[in-house]
Amino acid sequence: MKLLITNGHVIDPAAGQNSGKDILVEDGRVAAWLASSDERPSDAAIIDASGLIVAPGFIDMHVHLREPGHEHKESIASGCAAAVAGGWTSVCPMPNTNPVNDDAAITRYMIEQAERAGLANVFPIGAITKASDGTELAEMGEMKAAGAVAVSDDGRPVPNAGIMRRAMQYAADFGLPVIDHCEDKSLSSGGVMHEGKVSLLLGLKGMPALAEEIDVVRDILLARDTGAHVHIAHISTAGAVEAVRRAKSEGVSITCEAAPHHFTLTDSAVAGDGGESASAYDTNTKMAPPLRSEQDREAILEGLRDGTIDAIATDHAPHHADEKSLEYDRAPFGITGLETAVGLAFTELVHKGVIDLVRLVELCSTNPARILSLTGRGTLVPGSVADITLLDPEHVWAFSVADSRSRSKNSPFDGREFRGKAITTIVAGRVVFNERG
Repeated sequence: MKLLITNGHVIDPAAGQNSGKDILVEDGRVAAWLASSDERPSDAAIIDASGLIVAPGFIDMHVHLREPGHEHKESIASGCAAAVAGGWTSVCPMPNTNPVNDDAAITRYMIEQAERAGLANVFPIGAITKASDGTELAEMGEMKAAGAVAVSDDGRPVPNAGIMRRAMQYAADFGLPVIDHCEDKSLSSGGVMHEGKVSLLLGLKGMPALAEEIDVVRDILLARDTGAHVHIAHISTAGAVEAVRRAKSEGVSITCEAAPHHFTLTDSAVAGDGGESASAYDTNTKMAPPLRSEQDREAILEGLRDGTIDAIATDHAPHHADEKSLEYDRAPFGITGLETAVGLAFTELVHKGVIDLVRLVELCSTNPARILSLTGRGTLVPGSVADITLLDPEHVWAFSVADSRSRSKNSPFDGREFRGKAITTIVAGRVVFNERG
């Protein structure tokens, strides 16, 4: 099958491409870049990308798809449907399923379920320790052979530095990045939001920035010692960003990601300062790490601007409405994000001059592919996998949780208007989502 994407503007940082090109896709791969209409084959289906950015398929390094074990919140199929609607051609689910993804059988199961759905690619992240209990290392080599692209204990970060050191050594032997949710639980235990003036005013127990920053510094020291590649998940504090910046300048193998809610909102949203329809104690403002201060948000923006932060990842964390309807102290952490991330990136970053379009593609495609060693992805050079995201930077739209493809509706951005959207999502040469019908 041939597919021809015409009249679009190709942005491919890995190939140094930022110009108008036609892209010919054949048998699931990019076959050629065509500079002239005279080269267009007559037997190809055509997508007219006039006014659109043609980018390598976006890759979300950090999602929670809840299957196996919590399919009432999200299945792999429903999560992949939300992903492609948001412009993501690939997603990387964390291992906090039930059972935990700590062996090859579960890794294979997740990939097989995604193949049955036929939407986004799924590249699972395996657990660092068995059952993510922080004591005995999981079989990383077997999980990698089954398709895992990294290891992490996600929201149950490894507390013991000795075990984390052995995990980094073990992961390095297999070429797997170690992804860490940096949180010293001895400092944050019982907290439900960022520790600061707002938490004091609201009477809610806070989670100090220090809890994240101590673990980030620990991981940097361990990465320097072991030579392992460490990736900091959903970085959220000014101190953590600065620590990563310094470590990179010293040659430490470290990367990090930022979530859209952290570069958009602050802890004031918990007090109801997030817009006209916002209310205090809305549990859709509860996530881990929590929404931080304005100073922290500005540090994340600077990190996105100067290259300290390598990727944008959603930390898509679906929860059933009954769970999120509990009191703030009792409700679970997390929000959905797959369908709003690109809109937030355009609205809060590109159109406000924080980053340009090339940098957006780096953050959402080029760099995630490099960090996770996804060969043939993150670029549109001939021979690469034809995962492609078509973007309209000027498309104005509003998100409605009622129309979300996720099984869960826990988003603080219901009704929010955005400028910029993923219009068409193509996976291995197949159109799996098309806003234009």
